[in-house]
Amino acid sequence: MTPDDLQTIVEEITAEMAQEHRRGKVADYIPTLASVSPTQFGMTIIDHEGKCYTAGDADTPFSIQSITKVFTLTMALGAVGDTLWSRVGREPSGSPFNSIVQLESEQGIPRNPFINSGAIIVADVLLANYEPREALGEFIRFMQMVTGDESIMIDEKVAKCEHDTGFRNLALGNYMRAFENIHNPVEETLGTYFHFCALSMSCRQLAMAGRYLMCGGRRHPNTTDTIISRQRTRRILALMMMCGHYDGSGEFAYRVGLPGKSGVGGGILAVAPGIASIAVWSPGLNDQGNSQLGMNALERLVQRTGWSVFRVDR
Repeated sequence: MTPDDLQTIVEEITAEMAQEHRRGKVADYIPTLASVSPTQFGMTIIDHEGKCYTAGDADTPFSIQSITKVFTLTMALGAVGDTLWSRVGREPSGSPFNSIVQLESEQGIPRNPFINSGAIIVADVLLANYEPREALGEFIRFMQMVTGDESIMIDEKVAKCEHDTGFRNLALGNYMRAFENIHNPVEETLGTYFHFCALSMSCRQLAMAGRYLMCGGRRHPNTTDTIISRQRTRRILALMMMCGHYDGSGEFAYRVGLPGKSGVGGGILAVAPGIASIAVWSPGLNDQGNSQLGMNALERLVQRTGWSVFRVDR
């Protein structure tokens, strides 16, 4: 497939998404997200050679929300290694991203690091040796490093909105504290978690950030600079495949067949290992909290490129 072919595919899919009438519903429980226009759609692909293909609103910043869980998990594994798995599991939840039900029967151990309770544990781990402001600084520096873009920042308005409306997340944190699985003051852990989720990025920046997952843990293909080991990269991709779309993860695997992670801001980061890092964004969500047009676009992309990890024609 030539670069011209790939650019044509991205432009065609973007044009097709503009004609879609079923666009989902913008997340309205976070006021700053409720005001985002659902008419927007952006798409970026960065291939193994570093070439970038974009169309639509690919350079419009948006709140990437739970997609940050991929990056905070990477940082936590780098900080504490596999001891992380004593505090959070590696199984699909089959429940909504903010469910509290399973925590009671499973003794305060979240099913995986990509649901809210699991990501709160990851934030607590990252606070172990830092004050909250220092932990946020480390996070921003990490994101600027993996993107090569020093403009990456947290949207403080979104973070404040999440803090002011995040009562269920506060309940999750206190419940896990009751099981002694939160080690820092709950308010500090939750404040850090809300700020992580409030990171603002464009599709172009998000696809850049996903390159190390495409490249087996290396920052980009033409370097020995390693972000995370090849083995841990593979395991993060496995978790993205199984758990990256909450109770819609099976549907995403069935339709798209790539490791991916969504956020209620309407973004999806998907990875074709060794081939491409892909970011799509459209604010309207389906019933599981995943971008309606984003899933449709990625399904059409793999149909045209054959990038699914379940290919049977090799």
